[in-house]
Amino acid sequence: MSLAEKIVNMASSAKVKITCAESCTGGMVSAALTDIAGCSTIFEQGFVTYSNTAKTRVLGVSQATLQEYGAVSEPVAEEMAVGALAAASADIAVSVSGIAGPGGSDFKPEGRVCFGLKSSQMAHSETVEFGAIGRAEVRKAATNHALELINELLKKAY
Repeated sequence: MSLAEKIVNMASSAKVKITCAESCTGGMVSAALTDIAGCSTIFEQGFVTYSNTAKTRVLGVSQATLQEYGAVSEPVAEEMAVGALAAASADIAVSVSGIAGPGGSDFKPEGRVCFGLKSSQMAHSETVEFGAIGRAEVRKAATNHALELINELLKKAY
């Protein structure tokens, strides 16, 4: 059984709704969940907010936060998750914002991805350095990590 299948089964049993706010993964986390038959019981909508304008307009991410920390930051990932949770009326929101590459900088290197996780019980953010493993691999690794975060929260809290 895949991780996405486990998540759909656990969330369905617990009657938990999940949403995703994605930037560098471009909807891959949402796609992983919606690939599973029966996902409509736990997934109503997700958000692909690639630009800063979309993050602000759709998810309510603060311009001040974006200016101070940049899109690839834990504060922005936190605000993305909070905004998605509210906009989707969900129980759990995961967010992903990163530099898939190619490129990056000394300050924000390729492969840096920030995650947010929000539910009524908790808020969490973290940064993972996947390294310069290539755009497709960073996106795949970020998708898997986001699913792992959801899975761990479901196992602990629901």
